[in-house]
Amino acid sequence: MTMQANEIAEVLNRPTSQDLLARDVTRVAYVAKDGTPRNVPIAFVWNGSEIVMCTTKNAPKLTALRTNPMVALTIDTEVHPPKILLIRGRAELDYTDGIPAEYLEANTTYEMTAEQRVEWEAEVRSLYVDGMVRIVVTPTWAKLIDFETTLPTPVEELVKRRQERQSA
Repeated sequence: MTMQANEIAEVLNRPTSQDLLARDVTRVAYVAKDGTPRNVPIAFVWNGSEIVMCTTKNAPKLTALRTNPMVALTIDTEVHPPKILLIRGRAELDYTDGIPAEYLEANTTYEMTAEQRVEWEAEVRSLYVDGMVRIVVTPTWAKLIDFETTLPTPVEELVKRRQERQSA
């Protein structure tokens, strides 16, 4: 299903979507090098138009994403009813020499004292001395499921059929 940019923006600009886009972790699904599916949690930042995730230059997912850059992302809550934001897009890989600002930003919500933060950043800089890779995804499709105003598509279809039966 293809979505127009304005339709994607409408979904992503909803208050619930904005809350989800401010969370710490998404799950990114992709097809691994051996052809099997993978779904891994990863910290991310939403910059208003793209999801940016950062990883090591030797991460196995990079080989897979160079071969097949199509990804699906899930950002959700752990409470009932769940809030779920589903996003699809194409991953672009941006190799950097240093630590991307998005990596540091994506990890700012973890509770650390100022001293712990300084120590953590020093450790990050010493560990990723060869740089990192920014995985940048521009959404090409989006769906918000909040179980109050929106439902999974198959459930929406069942509700519609039930309403049609009741009005017949």
